[in-house]
Amino acid sequence: MQKIGLLAGVGRLPVDFARAARGMGFSVTAIAVVPGVDSELAQTADSYFTISAGELDTVIRTLQEQQISQVTMIGKVTKELLFGGAVTLDNRMKKLLAALPNHSDDTIMLALVKEMAVAGIGVLDQTALIRRLMPAPGVLTKRQPTPDEEADIRFGFTMAKEIGRLDIGQTVVVKNKAVMAVEAIEGTDACIARGCLLGRGGVTVAKAAKPGQDVRFDMPAVGPDTLIAMIAGGAAALVMEAGRTLLVDRDTVIRLADEHNITIVAMVE
Repeated sequence: MQKIGLLAGVGRLPVDFARAARGMGFSVTAIAVVPGVDSELAQTADSYFTISAGELDTVIRTLQEQQISQVTMIGKVTKELLFGGAVTLDNRMKKLLAALPNHSDDTIMLALVKEMAVAGIGVLDQTALIRRLMPAPGVLTKRQPTPDEEADIRFGFTMAKEIGRLDIGQTVVVKNKAVMAVEAIEGTDACIARGCLLGRGGVTVAKAAKPGQDVRFDMPAVGPDTLIAMIAGGAAALVMEAGRTLLVDRDTVIRLADEHNITIVAMVE
């Protein structure tokens, strides 16, 4: 049986990936690299380890010992863990980070991909086994956007692509064609909370892949937590990039949106 490794962050995506991989005949070795990984993953994977994201040498040695030659990295892992002192960095990780010209998401992730390659481990397309989660263009909810929301959806989508081009983040919150909040190291949910507060509700949340997005890591994702943050802040609309955003637990997301009169649109450039 062909083996595949899974470096898992927070959220449902690692479970979805593991299920899909096993359904296609792969044996899945999962490593939870942050606290809060979905407990179901331990039952879904064929083998399961808990190793901090900062312990790069242990992660790589474990994959080698398990005879893993291909791995995917999926689930939420924020840079706060690396820079906020939440995890202890081993010498291999310290050396990797110290050699980088900057600590942007792409710079760090590409360095990790290269480090894996040196160890004989290839990093796979995150979406290879779960492309069914990426929605086609169209309105996904019962409620259609209003003309004003349509204008904010187009504006917000453009802004999201632009901050992605700069490798800042993937999410912006807009209202009346003005930017209320931009996602950086704090993550999507905190960005939504700040944007809703500053916009005093009725905002549009936009999420898109970076231009030239490397599909091996950091693909944009929307899930129930996104909707919960939007509901708490009184947001009105959500736009995501069709075919390039992973929509996790779609039925729950759409149900929450419909129950709270939020419109969701998937669009392309």
